[in-house]
Amino acid sequence: MITQDKSIFPLGNPGPAEWFTGEVHVQSLVSPEKVENLYNVGQVTFSPGARTHWHTHPIGQVLLVLEGTGWYQQKGQPAQIIRKGSTVAIPKDVEHWHGASEGEKLVHIAISNIQNGNSVTWLSPVTNTQYAQVHQK
Repeated sequence: MITQDKSIFPLGNPGPAEWFTGEVHVQSLVSPEKVENLYNVGQVTFSPGARTHWHTHPIGQVLLVLEGTGWYQQKGQPAQIIRKGSTVAIPKDVEHWHGASEGEKLVHIAISNIQNGNSVTWLSPVTNTQYAQVHQK
C-alpha cells in the first residue's frame, strides 16, 4: 500500500484499472479549465511494479520525476530507466508506457497537452511479460 510520506502534494485518488496495472494514485494539480483547456498537470504515484497501460497523447506529454525509480518505454524501443530528477519529453502520438520499478515506488508530475478536449488515448495493458523484459536488460 502506498502511503503519503515525503511528497509535497497529496497522494490523490486511486487510478482506474482501465488505465493502470497495480496500485496507482493520481492527484490533479492544475485542471484544464484553469488554463484555457490547453493542458492538465497531475502527480502520479506508482507502487512498486505498477504502471500505465500503453497510451498516446495527441500533443505530447512531459514527465518530471520527483521520487523513486521506474521505466519509460516507447513501443518498439528499449525501455529507459527514469529516476528522481529525470525529465521525459514524449512526442505527440507516440505509443508508450511508464511506471515504477519492481522494488521502488515512482512519483512523477505529468503535464499533458489537450487537443479537441482530449489529452490521452488509452490502449492495451502492458503485459507482465513485457514488464518483466525491461528488468532483464
